Amino acid sequence: MKNFKSGTQINQGYYKSFEPNLINRKWELDNMELIYLLSSANREVGKLDMYSEYIPNIDLFISMHVLKEATQSSKIEGTETNIQEALLERDDIPVEKRDDWDEVQNYTKAINFAISKLAELPFSSRLIRQTHKILLQGVRGTHKLPGEFRQSQNWIGGATLNDARFVPPVHTNVMELMSDLEHFVHNTDYYFPELLKIALVHYQFETIHPFLDGNGRVGRLLITLYLVSTGLLKKPILYLSDFFEKHRTQYYDNLMIVREKNNLTQWFKFFLVGVIETAKNGITTFENILKLQKNIDTKIQGLGNRASNAQKILTFLYQRPLIDATKISEICEISSASAYKIIAEMEQLEILKKISSSKRGKTYIFENYLKLFR
Repeated sequence: MKNFKSGTQINQGYYKSFEPNLINRKWELDNMELIYLLSSANREVGKLDMYSEYIPNIDLFISMHVLKEATQSSKIEGTETNIQEALLERDDIPVEKRDDWDEVQNYTKAINFAISKLAELPFSSRLIRQTHKILLQGVRGTHKLPGEFRQSQNWIGGATLNDARFVPPVHTNVMELMSDLEHFVHNTDYYFPELLKIALVHYQFETIHPFLDGNGRVGRLLITLYLVSTGLLKKPILYLSDFFEKHRTQYYDNLMIVREKNNLTQWFKFFLVGVIETAKNGITTFENILKLQKNIDTKIQGLGNRASNAQKILTFLYQRPLIDATKISEICEISSASAYKIIAEMEQLEILKKISSSKRGKTYIFENYLKLFR
């Protein structure tokens, strides 16, 4: 990495754009600290991945991981919707916060779409564009070419090109740069560790900034998408946006250090520390989920013949820990009166907690589960 050069500032007349160098080439590691961090990160990701097989019905819990990622990645871009609000229906969100809520819902749809599409499409510009289209559909960026690479100059920070903190490459070079990125992802001629590969891909994607809007969210989504596409993770259970949001200044600074000082090693270290911390937190979350499950399963045994209905409700709550009597009636195929009776019993067992009266009636939350993701 010693001879790494990130790119060149190109004079465009009244401003300068940054032209990143191509990345589809042979790379060599020469930093022992980085190699040590890489080994630690691979070990923690391996431990986390074991939970994909160890936890029964792990797919039940993935939707909450996705929702947390959607709120945290969107938060980096300035939205204010938290994970509990993201669970509510749109009509229950204050009018002034609905645009933020819409963006979080779109991000959730985009992640789910991208992961499901891996069965038929490789990690590619085509998949990236399709995912971007969903991300911006019907929200504030909907007029900024959803699903299409930009056809004009964009910039990061500042009110205009003249005072921008960073100006990505001109739009005429985007296709070539994205093609190079895609070839690097699928290059099997030269070995490069997968975690460093996606760290470099994320940096390069954010530097190219191929879309007029949504680049940050798509770029962070690509990390999990890549880990699943390579088989490093069997399930999409590792998301770095929470780490990036907590260390937002360092996140942006470390990306800029690569461009301004050619210091790719520092970005790699920051990225790997994020992987290690996030994987460890993920393991703790799954361990706490198992403890909670065991505790609650013991509690509901005391409900007698209503225990089976309580279990059906819990299966729903593990995917979406917010519910009302209408949904319970539907899940259990019982009357409204019976639904409220089982709600009262689950409140007494401290499984459900009333949080509000929405336009459709009382809403209840699975608080002890939700707090594991806060």
